[in-house]
Parts: sequence; structure tokens; C-alpha cells
Amino acid sequence: MSIFRKFLLPISPLYGLATSLRNIFYDRGIFKSRSFPLPIICVGNLSVGGTGKSPMVEYLISHISKTRRVATLSRGYGRVTRGFHLLNSNDRAYLVGDEPLQFKNKFTKIHVAVDENRQRGITNLIEITKPEVIILDDAFQHRKVKAGLNILLTSYGNLYTDDLLLPAGNLRESISGAQRAHIVVVTKCPGNLSHRDQDRISLKLRLRDYQNVFFSYIEYSSEIFNDKENILLESLAEKKITLVTGIANPQPLLDHLERENINFEDVRFPDHYNFKEKDVESFAGEITLTTEKDYMRLKNLIDTEHLFYIPISMKFLKNTKEFDMLIDQFIIK
Repeated sequence: MSIFRKFLLPISPLYGLATSLRNIFYDRGIFKSRSFPLPIICVGNLSVGGTGKSPMVEYLISHISKTRRVATLSRGYGRVTRGFHLLNSNDRAYLVGDEPLQFKNKFTKIHVAVDENRQRGITNLIEITKPEVIILDDAFQHRKVKAGLNILLTSYGNLYTDDLLLPAGNLRESISGAQRAHIVVVTKCPGNLSHRDQDRISLKLRLRDYQNVFFSYIEYSSEIFNDKENILLESLAEKKITLVTGIANPQPLLDHLERENINFEDVRFPDHYNFKEKDVESFAGEITLTTEKDYMRLKNLIDTEHLFYIPISMKFLKNTKEFDMLIDQFIIK
């Protein structure tokens, strides 16, 4: 914890009281949650910062869209617009948000919408697109909608049980909020995480009998892409590379590139940063490499001939079929 955040410790209990009262009011029906007549899956976390929500949403899209018409709804974090918007592939990230645009570009046949009012967004999606399943991105604290299945993510390197409430820590609400989850996924695990360590973490998370826990890791593509071509990552070994990131925690990507013997200049920006033309003038490499999310915000500022992104996907350490079965059972019940 930084020295500055230590000074904020006395404020955290007040923040916790406010969020706990809000949850109590929802739990007791004083504040109303609305249900909808179709399966709604909520993906979220207790903390601010990156826990791997986008790879989780993409995993769900890939699995569910094989058998059902699926739509996603996000707030559209960082966009300059407000209200409901149904995305198309030609949208700009600053108008709709980088993550929703990433979903739409990768899964062109699904419907992707943004709306800060989740009730209105779901209502519009149902009326306009007739989905069979809706995935809510980053909506664990949006309790005006009652999702049928809550998937809670927590990062291996920063479990919610090891964190503190805002502003001293990164928790948006008390760890008791984890009780609303039906499935807990520990993300960004080492690929060789032992069964013993998995059991230890499961105990640490204080899971309830009705909760299922899974462990996942990030897999990086062996190829990098832009709108025109894809090339092998290993082909960058002899080139001058600028790595540009505007995500919460770029360290895993840096570690991966170093393992692949890629030499790069590391240029970092805040999470969801809206890049400007003056920013890209300093990117001096033969190739600018970035994340898929950042590519959505950079591709209109840089000649895409020299701009590439490296895709990632989420994989489970074990029990993939069990996870898929839980999703399928929820959808068909």
C-alpha cells in the first residue's frame, strides 16, 4: 500500500458502510431490482482494475453463440456519448467504448450494445434484436437488474480477500458482496498452479456451498494482427518495437514478450486512455504493438500497416466441461 493510501484508511469504513447499506436495501426489497424474461449472465468483480472481464465475456460469447442468439450490454466505459447505442463494426472507440467495440469486431454476428442504464439497455436489446441470452459486462454492482447467473472474477495476484475497500484499497464493496456470486473464477493464474494451491485459494475465498470455483489463465496468441494481415510474433525478434498499453496491469504482457525474446520500448498510459495524435508521434519503433483493447483506440491515429495487436484468450486450468455445463444448464432451465 502506498503512503498516500495509508492516509485514506479512515475513510474506507465510511465507504464500506454506504455500500453495505445499499446492498441491504436491495436484499430487503427497499430498492427494487428488475428481472427479465430471458437468461441474463452478469460478469463482474469486487475490485477496480483489470481482472480479465473481457476474456471471460469473450469465452461466454464463443460458447453460447454456438446454440443461442447472444447479445452483450456494457456501460461503454470512457465513451464521450450517453444513452443506448447498438454497435456496428465501423463505430469509433471514443463513442462506444473500447471493450464493446472489441466484442463487435471479433464476433460480428452478435449484437453488442452500450447503455449506462442497464434496465433501459436490456429493454431496448430485447425489443430491437430479440436475443435469447444477454451477457452483462462489468455489472456486479449494478443491482437494478437481477441477473440469473452472477460470475465473479478475482485476480490470482490480488484476491478480493487480500484487498481493502476504496479509497485505501481497490474494493468497490465489502467482500461479503461475493455471496451474490454463483460462480467465482480466479483469473490470470500461473499455468502450472498446483491442485494444493488451488485448494488453498478456495479456502481463502470463503466460498459458500452453492458457489462453484474455477481457475483460469491467459493464453497469448502466437500471431499478431491488424486490419490487413497477421504475422508470427517471433518475427519481431530482430525489429525495433514500441509496446503501447493503456490497461490496468500490463505486466503479464511484458513478461510474455520477454519470455519470447522480443525487445521493446515500454510506453504506458492509464487504463482506457483516449489516445491523441500528439501521443502517437513519440512511438518510434518500426512496429507499434499493443493490446486488442488499445488497438480499438489507436487504429484511427496510426497507419495500421505498422500497428499490430496481440490477442489473448481465457483458458481454464481444469474442469472446462463442468463450467460449460453450468452455463448450459442455466440457459435451458
